[in-house]
Amino acid sequence: MSESAGPRDHDVWDHTFRLWDAYFAVVWLATLVFVLGTAAPGWPVRGAAAAFLVLLVPWYVLFGRAVLVSEGADERRALGYAAGTFLLFLPPGVLVGETRLMTFALIPQCFIALRMRRAMVAVAVINAAPVAGWAVLWRPSSQDVFYNSVFAVVTLVFSAAMGIWITRVIEQSHERAQLIAQLDASREEIARLSAERGALAERERMSREIHDTLAQGFTSVLMLVQAVDAELARDVSAARRHLALMEATARQNLAEARALVAGGAPADLDGGGPLPDALRRLADRHDAALCVTGDVRPLPPGLEVVALRSCQEALANVRKHAGPDASAAVTLAYAHASLSLAVRDEGRGFDPGLPHQGYGLRGLRARAAEVSGTAEVVSGPGEGTTVTVLLPVPERSSS
Repeated sequence: MSESAGPRDHDVWDHTFRLWDAYFAVVWLATLVFVLGTAAPGWPVRGAAAAFLVLLVPWYVLFGRAVLVSEGADERRALGYAAGTFLLFLPPGVLVGETRLMTFALIPQCFIALRMRRAMVAVAVINAAPVAGWAVLWRPSSQDVFYNSVFAVVTLVFSAAMGIWITRVIEQSHERAQLIAQLDASREEIARLSAERGALAERERMSREIHDTLAQGFTSVLMLVQAVDAELARDVSAARRHLALMEATARQNLAEARALVAGGAPADLDGGGPLPDALRRLADRHDAALCVTGDVRPLPPGLEVVALRSCQEALANVRKHAGPDASAAVTLAYAHASLSLAVRDEGRGFDPGLPHQGYGLRGLRARAAEVSGTAEVVSGPGEGTTVTVLLPVPERSSS
């Protein structure tokens, strides 16, 4: 177990290792019972073997477990633990043959602590050395030596199979833990990106709303102030008319600001009134004509908001760019599967192919795209400008 792992991987393995603790305790207790319960050799020998077995417990608890649980442990510490375990196990294994039952607890530790090749060497030594020492010390019969040797070989084969299985289980445990950690990290990253994207989309939406309502309203107020200032000395009636328009524009801006704060519908659509009425009020404030064709019917609120905001943007651009005497006309056309809004002015026009600063037309196109619609601007120097917004209508709304 030489590869390092993250904190979560380590926690998973530490939790799983409690099963190995229980396994070690059961095998150790069974071995101690066999050693103390056997008839031969005598009590002093069995007592000495039991004493070495008892020493295995603090060695495992105080030193060995930390080595086994720590997946990134130093290989020298692992070898040191394996060597110490062998030195404590060899005397009782030589003195009392029943002690070799303990190999079933020690062999898994070799595969957990050491690399595969070193683990196989350690397992072979743990199986063979006690049998060889026991045969040299007690000079048993050839039959007993044969049986014990066969037992050692069978244990070695079983150990190899068990070691491969243990290694595979540990690898799968690490893979699952790493996969879970990666999934957690991916979820956190997705949540972070979603939050950032949501915040960006909300900022974009608020930018469009402020530009199409408050900013346009304040621009209109400033232009009306300039007009009133020029008319006060020569045309008081025109100045009064523009002052009234300034008041209406300011009230409209206030209503739009309240709607933005409350998150409700635009002021012109507030109360669920039909879209043509909202466009008529908007057109009146800009001295524009409105023509409505087709079967007027309620449409999804999102579509009506896009149509209203598009008309606001187009009429605001007429006031700012078309010229002081330019007239404008608004056409709202209801079709079976679409809603079309066209704003036409006879002003000075511009070249749409040239780069333009500002947010208006770009925001208008973005707004239409949000509901799968399109926005087209046709203009030319001295030829006026036509802004056309085409919005698809869902089937249930067009039926």
